[in-house]
Amino acid sequence: MKFEPVIGLEVHVELATESKMFCGCAVVDSVEAEPNIAVCPVCSGMPGALPVANERAIEYAMRVGMALGCKIEPISIFARKNYFYPDMPKAYQISQFEEPLATNGKMLIETENGEKIVRVLRAHLEEDAGKLTHINGASLVDLNRAGVPLLEIVSQPDMHSATEARAYAENLRNILRYLGVNSGDMEKGVIRFEANISVRPEGTEKLGTRTEVKNLNSFRAMEDAINYEIARQSKVIEEGGKVDQVTMGWDEAKSQTYTMRGKEDSHDYRYFPEPDLPPLKIDDAWQERVRAELPELPRAKLERFLAEFNLSEYDAKVLVADKTIAEYFESALEKATQKVTPKMLANWMTGELFARMNQAEIGIKDIKVTPEALAELVTLVAEGEINKKTAKEVLAEVFKSGKSPKVIVKDGGLAQVSDSELIAGLVSTVINAHPDEVTSYRSGKEGVANWLFGQVMREARGRANPQILREELMRQLAA
Repeated sequence: MKFEPVIGLEVHVELATESKMFCGCAVVDSVEAEPNIAVCPVCSGMPGALPVANERAIEYAMRVGMALGCKIEPISIFARKNYFYPDMPKAYQISQFEEPLATNGKMLIETENGEKIVRVLRAHLEEDAGKLTHINGASLVDLNRAGVPLLEIVSQPDMHSATEARAYAENLRNILRYLGVNSGDMEKGVIRFEANISVRPEGTEKLGTRTEVKNLNSFRAMEDAINYEIARQSKVIEEGGKVDQVTMGWDEAKSQTYTMRGKEDSHDYRYFPEPDLPPLKIDDAWQERVRAELPELPRAKLERFLAEFNLSEYDAKVLVADKTIAEYFESALEKATQKVTPKMLANWMTGELFARMNQAEIGIKDIKVTPEALAELVTLVAEGEINKKTAKEVLAEVFKSGKSPKVIVKDGGLAQVSDSELIAGLVSTVINAHPDEVTSYRSGKEGVANWLFGQVMREARGRANPQILREELMRQLAA
């Protein structure tokens, strides 16, 4: 029997505000900061402490909802989600349930079968829990993260493979980074995925029993966990068993899921309106102000790069996959001369520059090659001041020192030689020095010409104009 997987994702996004969701405590790095340095009576759950909603967090959540095509609800309600969190002292979480901030959105993803729309059920605001560290049988709690603004984005179960789920998750992360509401640093837990997975016989419509795999903090972990669950559930059903509705974890070392507890339903949390927070009211003027601040989103930028710069789809996708890279490209293009085409600049970025970045294991924000420097380098190539071989050497020096390409070329005497007489003399010298190779060429071994070209270029210390050199070499060989 063949089975069809049915997958929905819940994505928990820490909003990059300066203060927490319901108090004035600073949001600090939960990995690097000293434990419990950003805690107050509100986020530590002291009796009588009153929460106040963070306006910036609300606006960030609105940005995400608008980018996903959601309806921003004029009134949304905060609720208490009653559940024992060992790392949240008040033993409940302030969240939204029946009346969330944003509803009914969608995302277009690319799959192996073409484009597909994944519906977004809701996006609602809540607060994060703290962090437990287990040492020698004891548990230590750090409340720096408790109360950090979270946006939970819940998809409909519209995905049918781990690759589709990954495409959705990667698109969402890119949108969040473009919006400036989340750093995207998944290794620090600022985005966490929970996958709801079930299988059903292919061709049927009834949903199977689902399991939820929690706290997946990388695309690979999410993809592996989904594939494992699909295979596990399919095997259980094939053997006549029944899939239990449970909450599961993912064991990275063993590459398998494990049962954590029975899966709760909404009534288990005993939601009720948060008595210390009034309804959140968002009028049209507030919505329009937030909408006016939205940046150009990845898909719109991709379409513009294709139309305006006439780039290949591959190049455009690589450049818009990261907002900082897209901005770097456009900044460099603005500073280059008209002889530098967008395609030339894209080739240098996605080729030589990215190769050096990968080798050094650093991002574009950390390199010494400024957009101005790259524009200057590619301009030198486009205007025939240096050839590509020399340009690669110059880029290596710029990457290392941050010096201006023009200064490096001038100080190193690296300018391209285009003097026809000088090149003709070098070609003549090489031809006279290698009569056997010339004879081989004239007897039909045309590949020898490339070898002779290399010999002349070596005589010119790599600085000869390749076009002039090639033409002169072929002229003398023919003579």
